[in-house]
Amino acid sequence: MKTAGKWLGCVLLAVLALVQAGAQMGQCRKLTVSGQIEAGRSWRQPIGQGWILRLVPIAGSYTGWDLTVDREPGLGYPDALLLATPPYNSINEREIGTTFGLRAQDAIGWNPRSFRFLTDLQAFHEAQRLLPVVVSGARTAEAQRSGQRLMELALKGASGQLRIEDARLTPGIADPPSYAQAWALRAARLRHTEAPASDGKPTPRGALDWMRFTVTLWLPDAWVVPAGVASSQAPCQ
Repeated sequence: MKTAGKWLGCVLLAVLALVQAGAQMGQCRKLTVSGQIEAGRSWRQPIGQGWILRLVPIAGSYTGWDLTVDREPGLGYPDALLLATPPYNSINEREIGTTFGLRAQDAIGWNPRSFRFLTDLQAFHEAQRLLPVVVSGARTAEAQRSGQRLMELALKGASGQLRIEDARLTPGIADPPSYAQAWALRAARLRHTEAPASDGKPTPRGALDWMRFTVTLWLPDAWVVPAGVASSQAPCQ
């Protein structure tokens, strides 16, 4: 993405955080689920009203998983979580993997991960139309209006948090990026198992092999959760 697009995405993220901090009120339907996942595999959990929370393998030469919220069948790229969780095309809490220079140990040290996602289909389709303008790299009035509207839609959505409870990984041997040094230190205190490289040749980023996690979602209070999934009323986050 071009520099202007990154700039606008960071501005949106900062404004979203400030507005969200003042908007954490009211009651939500709190849903908590746990799971585990292996490298190259997917995980899914219906969360109600046709939406599905997924962890999917990151494509390419990286290891790890992307958090997504979509329907079945899917409604196309980008998904409802990506749309509501800036910055876009940059390091982001929705991506648990060895991307953007992160080593496997840095990725688990960034814990927990917070995100937002859209829950209204009309808002979802509108956001899908807005995002290309927002990330176009243009510092135009249209891009600013689109970014503001995208932020408004995100704030009307739901929020969530993923916490890594345990992991198995092959550590990377590169130095941590400057922005990941605190995560690198925190990783040493988190429960995890380190395994040697399968071919005996360590790599700069290492690899994420497995993780156990808990996801908590704060959904609209009238949300209808799937049968068999426990939920409770709680303050919105």
